[in-house]
Amino acid sequence: MKNQRNLILALVLPLAGLATQAAQASGNPGHGNSVFAEQCAACHSAMPNKNKIGPSLFGVVGRKAGSGENFDYSDAMKNSGVQWNEEMLEAYLVAPQKVIPGVKMFYGGLADARSREDLTAYLMTLR
Repeated sequence: MKNQRNLILALVLPLAGLATQAAQASGNPGHGNSVFAEQCAACHSAMPNKNKIGPSLFGVVGRKAGSGENFDYSDAMKNSGVQWNEEMLEAYLVAPQKVIPGVKMFYGGLADARSREDLTAYLMTLR
């Protein structure tokens, strides 16, 4: 299972990198806030310790996957070994189930590279 995840990451991360290069070098957190409201806010909060169906995304950048407070993460997320950084977030947002198979998050992914970059820039402001 771990080898399968590593293979998927090896395939998905370069695609996320290419998509990021196609968009501007730095994301727009203001637009990312709008993307968050449209794509994420139904299930996730941007407030500290305010979980919804999904965990709060406050402070997600730099955090080990599955380690947020007071949320029942899937074993897949807790055992993924993922550390959330810009590259990993963008890869995950392309195809969550492919990057970490077995996660509870049933989201088809955010296809638009610019929106992913902007969303990631917004998530990086949540500290």
